Amino acid sequence: MLEESSFATPVTPLEHQGVGRAEAFRFWLKLGFISFGGPAGQISVMHQELVERRRWLSEGRFLHALNYTMLLPGPEAQQLATYIGWLMHGTFGGIVAGALFVLPSLFILIVLAWIYLAFGHVSAVAGVLYGIKPAVTAIVLFAAYRIGSKALKNNVLWTIAAAAFIALFVFQIPFPYIVLGAGLSGLLGGYLAPEKFTQGSVNHGKPAAALSGSAFIDDETPLPAHAQFSRSRFILYITLGLLTWAVTILGLAYYFGVEATFTQMGGFFTKAALVTFGGAYAVLPYVYQGAVEHYGWLTATQMIDGLALGETTPGPLIMVVTFVGFVGGWTKAVFGGDALLLAGIVGATVATFFTFLPSFLFILVGGPVVEATRKNIRFTAPLTGITAAVVGVILNLALFFAYHVLWPDGVAGRFEWLSLLLGTSAFIALVKLKWGVIAVIGACAAAGLVLEMVVFPILI
Repeated sequence: MLEESSFATPVTPLEHQGVGRAEAFRFWLKLGFISFGGPAGQISVMHQELVERRRWLSEGRFLHALNYTMLLPGPEAQQLATYIGWLMHGTFGGIVAGALFVLPSLFILIVLAWIYLAFGHVSAVAGVLYGIKPAVTAIVLFAAYRIGSKALKNNVLWTIAAAAFIALFVFQIPFPYIVLGAGLSGLLGGYLAPEKFTQGSVNHGKPAAALSGSAFIDDETPLPAHAQFSRSRFILYITLGLLTWAVTILGLAYYFGVEATFTQMGGFFTKAALVTFGGAYAVLPYVYQGAVEHYGWLTATQMIDGLALGETTPGPLIMVVTFVGFVGGWTKAVFGGDALLLAGIVGATVATFFTFLPSFLFILVGGPVVEATRKNIRFTAPLTGITAAVVGVILNLALFFAYHVLWPDGVAGRFEWLSLLLGTSAFIALVKLKWGVIAVIGACAAAGLVLEMVVFPILI
């Protein structure tokens, strides 16, 4: 069993035979509290900890799982955690990993949403957010650098990454079409030049295979029984997933009514979960249209503020639905004017539950199928092409964050020089000083708090 280590302490290659459930639980819980930076930053943290430091699984197994989650609707980082937890410790391990990835953010956003609605603008919170935003931008940019250095092994994959970036940044082509194009490129490349789409990577000048042998789950580790495809288990998990959804939504309809706020949230966020191809930003217009314009759960300004909170708290960015659910329950006063907090908590829980339920089903049902195709070049080549495209997508996301952080009022407005300084310092700390993500987040949050509470009042 691995010895417990901090996120800042390198872990030597495994010298033991396995990773215990208790140790895995502690890691997933810790990850849930430090998973800042959106999917790019979260994937980067998991790669650094699970592949490079702890050696719980090899580079190839990590990338194969990442490729699959990129194809799915829903939060890919949370699904990747669920997949790895499932691969290591079965159904229980997958549920624990996926749930702990979300629960800290659920509790934090409930508290922040309550502060936001009950007390209005709070200087301390504003200062922390001011410091964290440029740090998040630096983390996403750093993730593009790290993942690109692992995944882009030749000029063909570099070209796919560049094409994806141009398609998004210049032509605003929707992400699903980019995924489709990258997948088709990989499919064609698997026939014409399979050597260009073979999974693996280079790490510090050493082939991935040289490192994978010491991993708990390396490239040649046989599949455990729970990861092997079973038709009966396949049908069982689909049935249980659909029953869980049906019982919950019917229970809401029976208790509150078919047209009640919480019942409408259950149906709406289920649909949102199934159309989130391309990550949270791809689905935000859909959530905005439904939550703001159709149902009136919150205002446009509140939606933007919720997005800011979602960007700067741990967990997937799609956790903005937690804020939407809280404000919706509060605004509609479902339990009356004396129980607004309770209504908000229930709304946040309903929104989160229905948003993430499909993600668990996708992994538990599809995982065995994906593992069975791991060495099939006809299947892995399209996924390798998609991974290359995702590097370009992450870079585009970093520039998107940078624009909104540095020009919060648009290019005609003020330029945030202090945010540029914080972001540049954060990136240097990540690349040159080898700081961990949590240390960078903490330092920038403290700097933002000092600026808001001390420096800005003096300047004004």
